[in-house]
Amino acid sequence: MSADLKQVLRIGLDDTDHPLSGCTTSSFDELLSLLEDQLPAFQLIERGLVRLWPFAARRTRGNGALYAKVSIPVSKMAYFRMVCEEWFEGLLEETSNHPASATPAAPVLMVSEKELPEEWYWEAVTGHVTLDYRMAAVRSEGCWVLSGERQWGAVGASAAMAWKPDISSTWELIAWRDPGVIGQPRRITSESVRAMEERHPLTFVNRDPTAEKSLIAPRTPCPVLYGIRGATAECVEDAHHWMQSRRDIEPSDRWAVHRTNQLSDDHLDEVTFGTVISSPKETKGAHSNLSVFSEGQRVRLVAFSEGGPVNRLLRRLRIGDRVAWLGLIAPDGAIHLERLNLVDQVPRVLGRPTCCTKTMRSGGAGQQLRCRECGSTAHREWLSEEADLHDIEMIGDWSEPQPSNRRHLARPLELGIPGA
Repeated sequence: MSADLKQVLRIGLDDTDHPLSGCTTSSFDELLSLLEDQLPAFQLIERGLVRLWPFAARRTRGNGALYAKVSIPVSKMAYFRMVCEEWFEGLLEETSNHPASATPAAPVLMVSEKELPEEWYWEAVTGHVTLDYRMAAVRSEGCWVLSGERQWGAVGASAAMAWKPDISSTWELIAWRDPGVIGQPRRITSESVRAMEERHPLTFVNRDPTAEKSLIAPRTPCPVLYGIRGATAECVEDAHHWMQSRRDIEPSDRWAVHRTNQLSDDHLDEVTFGTVISSPKETKGAHSNLSVFSEGQRVRLVAFSEGGPVNRLLRRLRIGDRVAWLGLIAPDGAIHLERLNLVDQVPRVLGRPTCCTKTMRSGGAGQQLRCRECGSTAHREWLSEEADLHDIEMIGDWSEPQPSNRRHLARPLELGIPGA
């Protein structure tokens, strides 16, 4: 076999971090940089960040896993594996020093020489995947796996490797901090992020204009300086270079562009319709819920206080209202709303007509209403009005949480709702 023959590999990594330290994106970048330095003719074809089911019990920040498609000479496969094994041993030692946690890091590095079933991605982005089920599938496909005693990272790593990007995929440039300043406050101004989006209009969801709040920097002491999201690889790279030219922005140590499934709504089913059959109830924390009848069954809709406009709209609903929604089915079967639409509403009854400052009274069975002061009459009907929604931010007839309270996977209303 010719030494010049190339082998395309798919690499996945997940579960290296901890809520208070570490970052899978940084660890993966270190591995790819090491492979590039030590393997002749190594080629990085594509790298990506894939967000998965938000309810996963072992999720970390954003519940994201990393993948890369690379090409190496077939003659270097053994050396490639040796480099990965040595690097992974160091990663295991590092993650064992994370602070004690109920969900300690369980890193897994996975490699495949062929394309993997796309259903692995869809299973992991729309619901719970058990470790035993996924490991059996991984073994059947011939992947090789590096792990410690715990293998929970296999679910995310395999799902990321199986994801198939398309023309609607988005991009995120992640910039990492100098190791010497990790743990110190990040030097990023809200004004710089606002100006960045104005100058680079293909970037998006990098700030929350309703709260004048930047969304690009994490709030934990991890190695990430910021992440810039956008519609193309070029636009996020241009935005990064512009940010780094400013004096009010902390210099980054290194950076990389990732293809992502963010803003895809891949975690959600199609738009669903139903009729409200119970009045809204408020629970502890100002969260709200009610029941609807949809497709022959009773369904509970939940709007958390952080949902802002969605929560306020749900509180205005009345029995008989026709609604549409997009949401995530929680483990208890309730729908956690991400978008809500009041499609058709029942009248909000105010009362009977008034005359001479008093409510008109019935004149008897089958007769009109009558004013007892002046004798005027009116049809037997109740005064009503539509729901007052003037203080609820909407795009079209839809409401959604403010940018700082949306999931990474949620597609903003300004980009449209497929099938709505």
